[in-house]
Amino acid sequence: MQNARQISLFIAITLWAIITGAVLYTHIAFFPPYLSHLPESNSLITGDYGIKDGSFWMLIHPITLLATIITLVLNWKLKSRRKSILIALGIYVLALIVTAIYFVPALMEFAKATPGSDSADQLYQQGQTWQHLSWIRGGIMYIGFLMLLVALTRNSNKEKV
Repeated sequence: MQNARQISLFIAITLWAIITGAVLYTHIAFFPPYLSHLPESNSLITGDYGIKDGSFWMLIHPITLLATIITLVLNWKLKSRRKSILIALGIYVLALIVTAIYFVPALMEFAKATPGSDSADQLYQQGQTWQHLSWIRGGIMYIGFLMLLVALTRNSNKEKV
C-alpha cells in the first residue's frame, strides 16, 4: 500500500506539473500576441499551421482529475496528506468549473471575431481582462500543485487516522 500511495502521488504531481507548465507557457508565449491583436490574430488558431491545443487539454484534464482522486483515495488514512490532497483536488475542480463556465466560452467567442465584427478596442479590452483573470486562475492552480508537493513531504509511514 505504501508504494501505491507514493506512486499515485508522484503521478499526480507529474500531471499537475505538465498542466501548470503548459499554463505558464501559453500565458507567456501564446496569449499575449493572440489576445492583443484580435481579430487579425485569429490566424494563430486557424488554417493549416494554427495552434490547436484543444486535444491536449481534453486529454490531460480527465487523466489528471482521475489521478488526483486516486491519490486522495490511496492516501485517505494519512491525515496530513489527506488535507493537502483535498485542497489540491478542490482547487482543480473549481478551476475546471470556472474554465468551463467562463474561460473556454470566452475563447470561443474570440475565435469567432472577424475584422469589422467587433471594435478592435473592445476585443483588446476583453482579451486583456481574460488574460488577467486567467493569470489568477493559473496562480491558484500553482497553489494546488504546491499542496501536492507538501503532501509528498509528509511522512507516509507513521501517521494514521
